[in-house]
Amino acid sequence: MIPTLQLLHDYESRNVTHLVEDGSWPIVWDRAKGVYVWDINDKKYLDLTAAFAVASTGHGNTRVIKAAQAQLAKLPHAMGDVHPHALKGELARELSGLTFERWRRKSPGNNCGKTIFCNSGFEAVEAALKTALLATGKKGVIAFEGAYHGLGYGALNATHRKHFHAPFKKQLGRFGHFIHFPQTVSELSYVNKEIDALFKKQAIGALIVEPIQGRAGMRVPPRQFLNTLRRLCNRNKALLILDEIYTGFGRTGEWFACEHDKVIPDIICLGKALTNGFPLSACIGKAETMDRAWSASTGEAIHTSTYLGHPVGCAMALAQIRELKKKKLISRVKRLGRLLKRLITAHNSPHIKHVGLGLMAGLKLPSDGLAMPIVKEMLQRGYIFLPAGEHGDVITFTPPFTITDKQLGSAVHALHSALA
Repeated sequence: MIPTLQLLHDYESRNVTHLVEDGSWPIVWDRAKGVYVWDINDKKYLDLTAAFAVASTGHGNTRVIKAAQAQLAKLPHAMGDVHPHALKGELARELSGLTFERWRRKSPGNNCGKTIFCNSGFEAVEAALKTALLATGKKGVIAFEGAYHGLGYGALNATHRKHFHAPFKKQLGRFGHFIHFPQTVSELSYVNKEIDALFKKQAIGALIVEPIQGRAGMRVPPRQFLNTLRRLCNRNKALLILDEIYTGFGRTGEWFACEHDKVIPDIICLGKALTNGFPLSACIGKAETMDRAWSASTGEAIHTSTYLGHPVGCAMALAQIRELKKKKLISRVKRLGRLLKRLITAHNSPHIKHVGLGLMAGLKLPSDGLAMPIVKEMLQRGYIFLPAGEHGDVITFTPPFTITDKQLGSAVHALHSALA
């Protein structure tokens, strides 16, 4: 066994890293640049994952790395909720401008968004759930079958797959109520009735949804879905929370996936591609919603953490947003997403289907459990993919936005070859 893997076998909880005895999985990453990763044996791989959709502007993006290095040399840590640093305010303003100010430009009143900075995606979700309870006084939350909102104890109440929450059921608050996630227009009226009935029976303060379900297999709902949810939340005085941790910052061809349907949430949760590789996430809500929920601090915040709004993460996030704008990478995602769909469907196999949107896409296979063996085979061929779907039947494409047409074509061709 590779020494690093042996160390993990001996000293890391065995539930974390999947270790195959013959050494074929996993590889040990050594370095990465652009769309490529090298392992400790100096073998080169084309990365179709962007490391969980994080490295959207490319691994080791020069401008993002320089911003991190400069900040690390100047101020590597500050005091999250006590004595702030300048970049935290700048990033909060930038995120407000990208979200609520841009969406509500023509609306009267205060159009800004207010942010709670966190470290990981599930923490942003939990900040949103707390906000909903404080703003509405109602503990119930509607989520969807197939939903993945993280694995913290609060987020687990809205994460659907039993694999994740069943072992901890005795300690969970059980305030989540799951509704069918529609994938066709014909299912919408049924879902509408289900949600309406829940609002009548339970004290529901929020509805949380991924505009596209990533871990469930790149599942895209019909276009009217988010608008329906927005109307239902308005009618029942509940908050609409959009979990755009996966879809945010251009992954679907718009800055945020809700923009495809022109739907404005009450709260949006962001993470992953926010920094291109540093633990930082954000829960951003309408100013009036956030102010209604959270009282002004008197010196002891009731939701905070040691690393809240970390200066290195903020520096990287500001540089990342500049890169996305300067290189017009989001319009590039639209074009590459269309190309990827053509490449996947060009083989005319009745058993293989393109799913997803933009560069948050997948190849759906005809058999349960088939994705992981193919992903392992592709690793041996020099391509890094990830499986998805509750039944392990989707191979996902979430590459860096800087991937070329030729590289994308090479990956799809190799994948079809492996499947054949």
